[in-house]
Amino acid sequence: MATHAAPPRAPLVRQGPCEGGGQRGMLLLYLLIHLGALGCFWCEFTLIDGLIALAFLQVRGFCISAGYHRYLAHHAFKTSRWMQFLLAAGGCLALRGGPLWWVALHRHHHRHSDTETDVFTPETGFWWSYLGWLISGRYRQTNYQLIPDLERYPELRWLNRYWLLPPALAALLMLCLGGVPTLLVGFCLSSVLLFHLMAMLDAFNHSLGFRRYNTGDSSRNSFLLAILAMGEGWHNNHHHYQASARLGFYWWEVDGTYTVLRLLACVGLVRALRTPSAAILARRRLNPTEKKKAPAPTLTARGALLPASEGAGAGSGRRDAPPTATAPTCTGELVPRAVC
Repeated sequence: MATHAAPPRAPLVRQGPCEGGGQRGMLLLYLLIHLGALGCFWCEFTLIDGLIALAFLQVRGFCISAGYHRYLAHHAFKTSRWMQFLLAAGGCLALRGGPLWWVALHRHHHRHSDTETDVFTPETGFWWSYLGWLISGRYRQTNYQLIPDLERYPELRWLNRYWLLPPALAALLMLCLGGVPTLLVGFCLSSVLLFHLMAMLDAFNHSLGFRRYNTGDSSRNSFLLAILAMGEGWHNNHHHYQASARLGFYWWEVDGTYTVLRLLACVGLVRALRTPSAAILARRRLNPTEKKKAPAPTLTARGALLPASEGAGAGSGRRDAPPTATAPTCTGELVPRAVC
């Protein structure tokens, strides 16, 4: 995490239903971008519009991979406070919810992987992990108990509440600069492609590919998903050592996000990229006969993400485990799993 001084901690408050995962709002949002993408067949667009869509797709994919995931959720590198805000704002463009909301759910996933309380476990069914969890309305608010290291930043709390503002401004900018064709192709079509790419990661990261490490869950590595999602397909590697900025542990494991991070490090925008040591790479490796087998989950469910009264654990009757007193560091096997 960055070494800049942080303002005083804010109280653990819930800010409202617009942080992500609201049933009607998310359904309407995704319906609109899909309808906009279909509108591409009835408009005349240019090669420039297509290039804008491709560039916008890559930028947003990088921001949610490097910003939301590797930086905010796992502190895999360091950067300045203004760059932290830019990465978080760029992640908002991916239309997956506010940064603090997303990070809290992701850390919950690592704490409860493949158990009944895992937010997007494939054990609940393909369509739940692909889309259902996002539009179910169960996870409308942010669990600030899981992000004490981030909730102290007022700009991140503001962005978490008004996360729809960056994509709305981007859509308006495209409409003003290129008209309706640029809006439909550059924004809507690229948003639909990114939406389904992120959904594929949620649905297949624990079912498609091979396992290199014994992580106590069914996380897998997929070369195909890694190519499509800038390295996010090396999910078993990630569960083995969560604090790594490099998810493709070996030179032949393509990791587009890490490549861009190295370029940014060369110009001083990020620094201290964390990578696994030789000892970590050799630890908990599976033999060839075990790599294709998905183990039974070794963790027991420890309660719902939010109190049952707020909908996250409705029906289970359980409440979340007591919060940890310190910020999660999520450094892979070096930190107890209950902290990550």
